Amino acid sequence: MQGSRLAFGPFVLDPDAGTLLRNDEPVAIGHRGIKLLVALVERPGEILGKAELMDAAWPDMAVEEGNLTVQIAQLRKLLGPAAGGGEWITTVPRIGYRFTGATHQLPGAKRKTLPLPDKPSIAVLPFLNISNDPEQGSFADGLTEDLIADLSRVPGLFVIARNSAFAYKGKAMDVRAIAEELGVRYLLEGSARRAAGRVRINAQLVDAMSGDHLWAERFDRSLDDIFAVQDEVTAKIVEALLGRLRAPPPRNRPKSVEAYDLCVRARKLMDDAPQAAQEAHLLLTRAISLDPDYAEAYRWLAMNHWMGWVHSGGPTDATRRLALELARKAVAIDPSDAGCRWVLAYLLAYERSFAEADAEFARAIELDPNEADTFAALSDITVLAGRVEEALEHIRKAFRLNPFPASWYYLTLGQAQYAAGQYEAAVETLRSEETYRTSSRRFLAASLAQLGRLDEARAEAELFLVANPQFSARHWAETEPFRDARTLEHFVDGYRKAGLPE
Repeated sequence: MQGSRLAFGPFVLDPDAGTLLRNDEPVAIGHRGIKLLVALVERPGEILGKAELMDAAWPDMAVEEGNLTVQIAQLRKLLGPAAGGGEWITTVPRIGYRFTGATHQLPGAKRKTLPLPDKPSIAVLPFLNISNDPEQGSFADGLTEDLIADLSRVPGLFVIARNSAFAYKGKAMDVRAIAEELGVRYLLEGSARRAAGRVRINAQLVDAMSGDHLWAERFDRSLDDIFAVQDEVTAKIVEALLGRLRAPPPRNRPKSVEAYDLCVRARKLMDDAPQAAQEAHLLLTRAISLDPDYAEAYRWLAMNHWMGWVHSGGPTDATRRLALELARKAVAIDPSDAGCRWVLAYLLAYERSFAEADAEFARAIELDPNEADTFAALSDITVLAGRVEEALEHIRKAFRLNPFPASWYYLTLGQAQYAAGQYEAAVETLRSEETYRTSSRRFLAASLAQLGRLDEARAEAELFLVANPQFSARHWAETEPFRDARTLEHFVDGYRKAGLPE
């Protein structure tokens, strides 16, 4: 999933990785700087207008032109003089800027191949929607997600998480290449069609190493049988991979297909547009009204309230109580669902109910050792408990199960790296394309400050404060569930050095 790199002078620019190397050594460059440099270097010799460059670096944002001027000045400083003493980037008065260097393309950096686990390993690729109705795409997505969840709960299997599986949606790639990138041997692929109260599902299990098809089957059933079909597909895969026919552990299934559809749509909204919390809330509330015993809807509604805390700057007593109540309800309905368990565990930690939170995390892992989100959330809480090496182990495991995760994994990794004193690694993580966002900047600023790069640290702190004007280190310390005073002081020290308010 890597494109070409661009070389000029002693530099190599990797647009996909968001990195710049000078003589094979990384150059500390910010997210906006990378975006601007890519736009310029991809069109050498052309004049790029200021508006076009601002769109490249600040898409869908209204920013002042002075921001562009500052970023260009920083780029010039980082790049230094071009061959012959000129500038790599020249100003075209009243119009824009031009990249003057000669460039050539290099092959994309090959992603490091992940070693195969010591157990049968599988990824479920997004099922194709072959109906004539594009709206049925969410049904195919939901089928994929449920099969991942079913397989994930089977002891003896290693199962790639949904975020990483969906990184391949709509992409035509060789199965061997996908398997290598994900570090698995087997792939499940298929298609789904839903119409007139019936579903038609085609599924096939492929050994990516040999290219052999281990199992394939077509299901043509009533829509009311969709969950029975999922159970049957899972059992057949387990039989093919583990040599025995075994039904997956029982799950709480919705009684209403409409409620199921609403929950799938809400999950997608929360993945793709966290700011659409209100719309997701309406969908999940409707799903619960249709099926009051649907555990997953309660789980996602609890998370919806949690995301509301994150994006609004902090919880209120009412939202905190409601989220916790919803998470407890989800676990009460389906005690065997690891996803419900880790959500409850995370919320309990923020309530300082640490013993109960630890027990729920442990139970979630016992129920589903392939649930990557459990390990990522546990890493966050474990850092705050002062068990930093353990936290790093948890987040590394989360990345192995979910090689293309949501951005909060990178924030969690960067936080753990900072806590471990791995400041250079934290800067690299927190400046990556996947995570460079407002909420990560406080950790980035602290990491830069600890490295003595105070100008960069203060610039990141200022950007963080633009979106979080009420932030103070003291208030943050009060709201985060710290259990270790030394770890807390380490973070506060970094914030203080970066110039964030105490």
